[in-house]
Amino acid sequence: MDSSKKNVQLKFNAHAAKYDSQRRQLIPCFDDFYSIALSLCQTETESPRILDIGAGTGLFTSLFAEKYPQGKFTLIDISEKMLDVARKRFGDHPNMTYVVADYTKHSFTEKYDMVISSLSIHHLTDDEKRLLYQRIYSLLKQGGIFVNADQVLGKTSFLETMYMEDWKYKVEHSGLSMEEIKAAYERQKLDKMSTLDDQTDWLRQAGFSDVDCVYKYYNFVVLFARKV
Repeated sequence: MDSSKKNVQLKFNAHAAKYDSQRRQLIPCFDDFYSIALSLCQTETESPRILDIGAGTGLFTSLFAEKYPQGKFTLIDISEKMLDVARKRFGDHPNMTYVVADYTKHSFTEKYDMVISSLSIHHLTDDEKRLLYQRIYSLLKQGGIFVNADQVLGKTSFLETMYMEDWKYKVEHSGLSMEEIKAAYERQKLDKMSTLDDQTDWLRQAGFSDVDCVYKYYNFVVLFARKV
């Protein structure tokens, strides 16, 4: 594991216990961000196979488990401590599989109806994102969809500064303690965000159809792509 991913693993292992409780304060558009991502994932399959990459505590998967109670879920994350929280969340749920691994390198053996991700892919470099999108395309069944609720880099330095200043203002007035805010800023240093235009281009280059940014709130976006 390279040093960059090791740092991500260590930071999120350390923060696992408090991760979910701070989501609403750190994501000002929390309700729209997750509800729109969930609404995009439509399938006629009663028990879809769903892969959550960078699944963390299972927060995103939990929404899909309610929507598709017969679904079969695979949660993969580099942080074992985060997945431990997911295991507690789902208890003895029979259709949950947990994989502690780097999803950019793990050897998957199944095809999926959906691949979903939330606030994880922005930790990858541009090249890693581009290759990951190709990989996700290969993992999906025909007609399968990919939904990524994530953060993107502003198109210009002016826009990026505006996005960050807005986010910091809202976080600092959210009720979080200074210790919690400083920890969030430290985790932010691990980000390697790419622009929205680059990522939609990479999705199309990977072979996806119907690529779109369905929702955008400053640098928080929900991306949709379909394999036909």
